[in-house]
Order: sequence, then structure tokens, then C-alpha cells
Amino acid sequence: MNNNKSEFEGLTIAALATRDLEAMGTAIAAYGGSSTTFCFENGNAANADHVAAEFANRLLTAEIDTVIFVTGVGVSYIVEQAARTVDRQRFLDCLSDVKTIAGSGQARSALRILNLNPSVTVESPKSWRDILMAIDRQAPVTNQTVGLEESADVYGLVSGLEARGARVVRMPIFSQQMPSQTQPAIDFFEQIEGGDFHAILFASPESAIRFCFLARHFGRARLTNHLLDNHIVLAIGAGTKEILTDRGFVVDFATEAIDLGSAIDEIADNIAQIRKQKNIIRINMSGPATNNSDPNAPWYDSPFMKACRGEPTDVTPIWMMRQAGRYMAEYRAVREKVSFLQLCANSQLCSEVMCTAVNRLGVDAAIIFSDLLPILVPMGCDLEFVQGDGPVIHNPVRTTADIDRIKPLESNEPLQFVMDTVRQTRNDLPEDIPLIGFSGAPFTLASYMIEGGASRNYAHTKTLMFNDPVAWDQLMQHLANSISVYLMGQIEAGAQCVQLFDSWAGCLSFEDYRQFAHPYVKRIIASLPSNVPVINFATGNPALLPLLSDTRATVIGIDWRTRLDDAWQIVGYDRAVQGNLDPTVLLSNPNEIRRQAKFVLDQAAGRAGHIFNLGHGILPQTPVEHAIALVDAVHELSQK
Repeated sequence: MNNNKSEFEGLTIAALATRDLEAMGTAIAAYGGSSTTFCFENGNAANADHVAAEFANRLLTAEIDTVIFVTGVGVSYIVEQAARTVDRQRFLDCLSDVKTIAGSGQARSALRILNLNPSVTVESPKSWRDILMAIDRQAPVTNQTVGLEESADVYGLVSGLEARGARVVRMPIFSQQMPSQTQPAIDFFEQIEGGDFHAILFASPESAIRFCFLARHFGRARLTNHLLDNHIVLAIGAGTKEILTDRGFVVDFATEAIDLGSAIDEIADNIAQIRKQKNIIRINMSGPATNNSDPNAPWYDSPFMKACRGEPTDVTPIWMMRQAGRYMAEYRAVREKVSFLQLCANSQLCSEVMCTAVNRLGVDAAIIFSDLLPILVPMGCDLEFVQGDGPVIHNPVRTTADIDRIKPLESNEPLQFVMDTVRQTRNDLPEDIPLIGFSGAPFTLASYMIEGGASRNYAHTKTLMFNDPVAWDQLMQHLANSISVYLMGQIEAGAQCVQLFDSWAGCLSFEDYRQFAHPYVKRIIASLPSNVPVINFATGNPALLPLLSDTRATVIGIDWRTRLDDAWQIVGYDRAVQGNLDPTVLLSNPNEIRRQAKFVLDQAAGRAGHIFNLGHGILPQTPVEHAIALVDAVHELSQK
């Protein structure tokens, strides 16, 4: 143990527990930290015991056909609760006689410790949909009574099971009852929203579950989905981490120890490294250049920002990818004087070309003028834009040794010119026009790094991905961490929204994207502030839409390869959507452009949350007048 006793100095920690509050505060103070402890009391423990006893009796009387365990903690808790009212071994024997479905690797391990082999295991589920798909393939539940562990929000899973003809018996672990005094929970939510803490410490699985339950009850569920914003998330014990991970959180550190004293010692020994890795955290609580939660900001109630929030608008907002580019004479005039990289490095010129495009087109949002690839240069890539060939990386990443030389971005200092572009553009734009920052997504950037440029079949990328998944994971972790830092820097510099471009993800199948790309996108989006909309956009494969929406992205970008109404139904009407006119339509004529724009707007059916855009960037040969005609048509046709 480190005897310095100042490891927590400067940190304010919110400690969530159901007991030992005084001891926890004392342990944190011993390392120089200040803490506020919250007791999320257990609620009606007698009711929890009654529910456990009722489930145990129904299992023993053969009323349950299938049991679904979501977490390892749930397995242990449900067995121990049942053992209070029925014979433990008899309960286990009955479990062995029914179908058991392990909804995670941890649940499978917990069952095997009890000498129970699950009928079905969903090793690494990304959402409740994965559990349903495994059930459909291996263990249909039509006309069955299903016992379902309720360790988190399982409403989607319940609905899916009932739609398949199952009768669902919920097995809540820990109390799902309201506490006798609710004010401490209300106070906590107000303080975390106010930015009073640097770190959140969950002392037990029960504290994590109680937190999620109370947040949902008090209408703060959105807060729980964005708990990572500007906070270090700490968990005591693997079981607590499992509950939080299952709920969709990224835990920055989980202790091996579960007793309070040893766990606090373990956190103290590691806190310096935790703080270093969490370099997107603003420990001094300083905010971005613009407060995205400020309803008095000139752009706050702009059509674009309201659509991002899913609020009704007087007109459908529109902006276009590559809206400042080679199709505009003003842009070409600038490019005659400087190379592309020189332009990207000049914040004043970048602002000039974007503001010119916004003013001429009449669009409702601007996006910074930059490129996907500058982020790769400080990471160790030798990048050149070759006339006629586009971007070329002269030292492609093909082996583990190549990955070892990649340096994750630790700060935005090497990319200060991009941050300057954000500030300059924000300053030059009309105040009521929102500004969008962006980055390439991990798979697209990795493909550039590995292929060395554009590719038709991504052979080198997929060879590394399939042959060496450990090396692939290392590279993608580097990229995910770097992109989080990069986007956070743009937000702090004044961007109101950010977009992830996965331009090459369409080369992946659903399963390959889910395994090799989706987890890293999900982690990036989870790391960004909740009050900044994130547009998650991938092109080329409509089958990926369920995975694009299986993130905390505010807006899902749709390309032109699927109907907008079909896509919106897939991603869910709780999300805003962006899209999705085929860019080649702008090569036709104003009448056809208007007809096609109406076709897309008719599919949106006036539903709040639609941002009109192309399904990809404006083509270089597009007449400027045609782009203007599209903007005018969208505004006129959607006017309410």
C-alpha cells in the first residue's frame, strides 16, 4: 500500500452504498479526498424476499420452463435468496431440469460454479436483441413460462419474449421498491447534474442497481445513460462492474477486493494511472467554449438543434456533407493558392470556405472544414495527399510491430490547428447557426492505416482483423481513445454537435461489424457529454442500422441505399435521423431534385427529429445552383 496518503487530493468523490457510509467517508479522507456519501437504502426488503420465495416455489412446482440469467451477480443472488425459503440443493436440482439461458459469459461462469451447464450462452451480448436472437436460434420460448433475472432495464427483453408467445416471470435482484425517504436520491441527482463531483464510486452491485432504479423513477434515466460525462466511474468488485457494464456504462476501474478497506487502498494505488487514462476528463470542471445546455444560446432553438433533440420544428433543417468543396468556385479559388493539407492547417481559410458555403446555400448547420485523416499524423502515420491519388500513407500498419509504433493521442496539442478551425468558424458563423465537429470512426481510420489509402476489397484490413484479433483490438483501442480526445477537444473549442463518419464500414457484414467495429464506436459515443448531440453515420450496408442505433448516439445517419421510413422504424422513433437523398440526384435538374426531396420528406411524414441531408457527400461535378435548389425545396416543402 502507498503511504503517501494524498492520492485522492483534489478529487471530490460521490460514494454510493447501502451501508458502511461513515467508514467509506473516513477511508477516502485518509487519502486526502473529499467525499459525499449517499445511502441508497434497500427499500422494502420483505417484498424482495417474498418475490424470491414465490419464484423458488414456482420453479419447484414445475411452473417455470426456462430461466434467463443476465449477470453472474444475478445467478448468485437469486440462488442465495431462494435458499432462505427452500432447500438449496433441491432448488439447484430443479434449475438443472429446466432450460437455463446465460445472457453473458459471467452468468455462464456463475452457473458452472454451481455445476449447472446452461442450455444457451450469449457470450458477449451487445444488447438484449442478442439474447433474443440466441433464443430464436437455439431455445424457442413459445407457450413457455420464462423466469427472467431483472438486474437492470429489461423492458425490451420482456417485450421481445412476450411477442414470441412467452409468459414472463420477473426475478428482481435486490429491491425494486421505493425507499422510505427519497430526498437523498433527489439531492444526489441534482448534484451530479450540477457537476459537483469528479468521480462516482459504486460500493456494491446493489448500489448500482438501486441507482439505476431510482434514476428511472425520478425521470433521470437519461442521466444514467450519460453517467460518464466528466466523471471517473469506480466500482468495488467485479460483480459491481458487471452490473454497470450490463447497464451500458464504461467503468474506468474496478477493484479485485470487495472489502471496503482493501478496495479503497486498491483504488488509491491506481488513481494516478486512472486519471491519466481518463484524459478526456476535465478535472478542474472547466466547460466547453459554448454551453450546449444553455437555452438562451442563439443556436439552442435552431431547427437543427431542435431536430437533434427530437423536438418539433417549423421547417425541416438541412445541411449537406461536403457542402464546402470542389463543386464551388469559391473553394477552387482558395485551392489554387494552397495545397489541401495547407488549407486544413489554416483555420482562417477553413472558416472562410465553410462560412461562404453556409451563406450561399442557406443551410441550417455548418460542419468544420477538415479531413478524416489528420488525426493519424500525430499517431505515427506518414500521410501525404497525392494529386490524382488522394491520401496515401507511406508506412501502413500491417503487423503487430507496426501497431506497437502507433502512439495514441494523449492531447490535442498536435492538432491545435483543428481546434483553432472550430473556434474561428464558430466566431465567424451567424450566431444562430450550429457548428458540427467530426472524426472518422475507428474502422474507417484503421482501414486507411492498414491499406495505406483507398481500397476496393480491404484485403489487408480484413486479414489483420481475422488473423490477429488481439492486435486488431489493440489498434482499435488506440483509435477509440484518440477519437474521444479529438472530439472532446472540438466540443470544448465550440462545436455544438459532432459526427462520426464510418465511410468504409459497408464492407463489413453485420456479424463482423458487431464484433470488430461496433464496441469501439459505442465506447467513443459513451465518452462524450450528454448535452452534445452525436450523429453516428456509416454508409454502404443498411443491415448495420440496428447496430448504429445500439449506441447512445442522438442522431443516426442514413445513406440512400434504404428508404428513410424503413430505416427510422429500424433504429427507433426515439432517435433523430439524418438523410437520405442520393447525391447523384443533384446532377439531374431542379424539377427532379424537388420531386426526390418531396419523396424523402413524405417518408419522414412530418415526424419530429428529421434532419435532411444527402446519403453521402456532394459530388465534385454538382452544379452549385442544384445544391441551392435542394435547400430551397426542402425548406419550402416542409414549412409548417
